[in-house]
Formats: sequence, C-alpha cells, structure tokens
Amino acid sequence: QVQLVESGGGLVQPGGSLRLSCAASGNIFRINAMGWYRQAPGKERELVARITRGSITNYADSVKGRFTISRDNAKNTVYLQMNSLKPEDTAVYLCSVDVVTLDALGRTGVMGYWGKGTLVTVSS
Repeated sequence: QVQLVESGGGLVQPGGSLRLSCAASGNIFRINAMGWYRQAPGKERELVARITRGSITNYADSVKGRFTISRDNAKNTVYLQMNSLKPEDTAVYLCSVDVVTLDALGRTGVMGYWGKGTLVTVSS
C-alpha cells in the first residue's frame, strides 16, 4: 500500500501564490512520473502539470509561465509552486504518482495512486 499526503491548499487573493506538496510513503521501490491534476465544480478533472523521474516536465497551457512542478526523489515528494493565481484556478488539486513496487520474490509492479485532494480557492 502507498499513501499520499497533500498539503498547502487554502484561500488566496488573485495574484497571490501557494505551494502544494504531496508526499508518498509505504511500499515504494521507485517512483516514476508524478503529477498534479485539478477538478473544479461541474468540470472534468484536468492535468495541471507532470514531471518524470528525470525531471522532464509538461504543463497545461492555462498554467504555463505561472506554475512550476518539481520533485525531491529522496523524499518521494512532488511540489507545485503556483504564482499569479487567478479565480479560474479555483479547484481541488490532486496529486498522482506512478509507483514501482517490489514484492518478497523480487518481482516489480507498477501502480498509479491518487491523493485525496487539497482545495485551492482564489478569491478576493
């Protein structure tokens, strides 16, 4: 089992900044890609940013130049620095992690895990 703990959400004024964190723990041999998604009320979940183990990143067009994703492999943690926040960034932000596990027989497997989400509200 793998647990994801997200933190850093909250209420911020337009133009403000927040930093989200997502720490993974549990049966982890290695983490491949890590990412952040968001879901606003009445809308579908969408990719915000994603980062590979080698730190190759990709972003949604709507956040390019404002958000930065990073990771600390030693801490199994992914971050999302959000600057110049806009009301349309309001959503529940969820982290997603692709985990490689190793069982007692030395066999590897890959599974995707989701965090429970953290609410970001951008409002004056």
